[in-house]
Amino acid sequence: MGRPALLLFLLPLLAPLAAPALSPQLRALGRPHLKASTTFRPAVTNAYKIRYFQQKVDHFGFSNAQTFKQRFLIADKHWKENGGSILFYTGNEGDIIWFCNNTGFMWDVAEEMKAMLVFAEHRYYGESLPFGEDSLKDSKHLNFLTSEQALADYAELIIHLKRTIPGAENQPVIAIGGSYGGVLAAWFRMKYPHIVVGALASSAPIWHIEDLTPCGLFMKIVTKDFKISGPKCSESVQRSWGAINRLSNIGSGLPWLTKALHLCTPLTYNDIQHLKNWISETWVNLAMVNYPYASNFLKPLPAWPLKVVCRYLKNPNVSDRALLHNLYQALNVYHNYSGGETCMDISETIANLGTWSWAYQSCTEIILPFCTDGVEDMFEPHTWDWKKYSDECYSQWGVRPRPSWITTMYGGRNISSHTNIVFSNGELDPWSGGGVTKDITDTLVAITIPQGAHHLDLRANTIFDPAPLMLARSLEIRHMKQWIADFYGNSGGQL
Repeated sequence: MGRPALLLFLLPLLAPLAAPALSPQLRALGRPHLKASTTFRPAVTNAYKIRYFQQKVDHFGFSNAQTFKQRFLIADKHWKENGGSILFYTGNEGDIIWFCNNTGFMWDVAEEMKAMLVFAEHRYYGESLPFGEDSLKDSKHLNFLTSEQALADYAELIIHLKRTIPGAENQPVIAIGGSYGGVLAAWFRMKYPHIVVGALASSAPIWHIEDLTPCGLFMKIVTKDFKISGPKCSESVQRSWGAINRLSNIGSGLPWLTKALHLCTPLTYNDIQHLKNWISETWVNLAMVNYPYASNFLKPLPAWPLKVVCRYLKNPNVSDRALLHNLYQALNVYHNYSGGETCMDISETIANLGTWSWAYQSCTEIILPFCTDGVEDMFEPHTWDWKKYSDECYSQWGVRPRPSWITTMYGGRNISSHTNIVFSNGELDPWSGGGVTKDITDTLVAITIPQGAHHLDLRANTIFDPAPLMLARSLEIRHMKQWIADFYGNSGGQL
């Protein structure tokens, strides 16, 4: 599958590449170090042990002998040496503790699966920094930040665990991940089928690359989410851009906008595009975390937060000033639902995001095209300009993206030769547009969750879970149990 709480990036769609101004959508592909969900059982956050494993900086060359400490978390309360399994979380672009505390599904099924839980941190994020404080210094130090190196880390770590933990050697391993972590889980099974017997890839947009998915589909889904959450809601958002533009062009407009939107710093004319990008990111984030219960995955939010937002955006046919007063109320649901903020900071970033690391990844191999047309979506029109994108990456990092490399490495849509991957997607999740939403084979299976947002199925069980979500999880568990049974039925294969 998270500037993304599980998440980060340069949104050529909305803004020029500028550090640290990164893209809404890509920030959303994986958000680090935030508080655990309010529905998450507190005991879970203390149930793991923190460990470190010495990894090679470069798995694919032989002249570089440097190593670094990769952090991972391990929990074995329900693990059984006889007939047990290992559930392995393929860490995303952020602090692994945050992902651990927001992946309640693994904790919920641990006893049933007799499972050891392992949460592996992605290199260049959290504490897993190959060159310490210099890791993000420049492209030379960032050169070993690739999905291929990260997957090799995971493979080496699993081999190490199997060799050093008595009883683990001949047990099946299942890769699990959400968002970018879900993408990695799928790719891990594809590239290392001898190490993991299967993968659960939740909200994993493995096809949001090159031209495999229309660049405008993501924002169309965001717009659809607003449409179904309240009458005239998306129309109000669509009209708000013009209102902001018109007010910013009159003498008293900028001070008025600053006051009406309760901004922490006075707006200048040069801030207007950034303001609109910040607002757009807010709408994207709300679409992703439109959960059926109160949560604080990205921010403290009510149940079905888009419905609450849309209560303030019922009438697009009011004056510009009245519309923007309503817009402030809607934005306040996301940025200040807890009531503790005195103003809105449009330069705000979420702590420990790994912003620089993700910016580099999205300027090398993880290239996710976005565009809007302002007709089939509620945003201002923006084209996907590959040349501009490439030039901005080169200006910042001295490297140019390779848009076809991911397809070359992992197969694009040509993945039918692989087996044992469950792709789950929520219909409300904007990333589902780039995900696998139809079965490819009997063992490459798609599970769609009506009224499901971003990797909802990986969150902890709650009493508010709708029936389709519970059904999705039961199907996922059934597939995982089948992989485990097949492993033991085939005498287990050793590493």
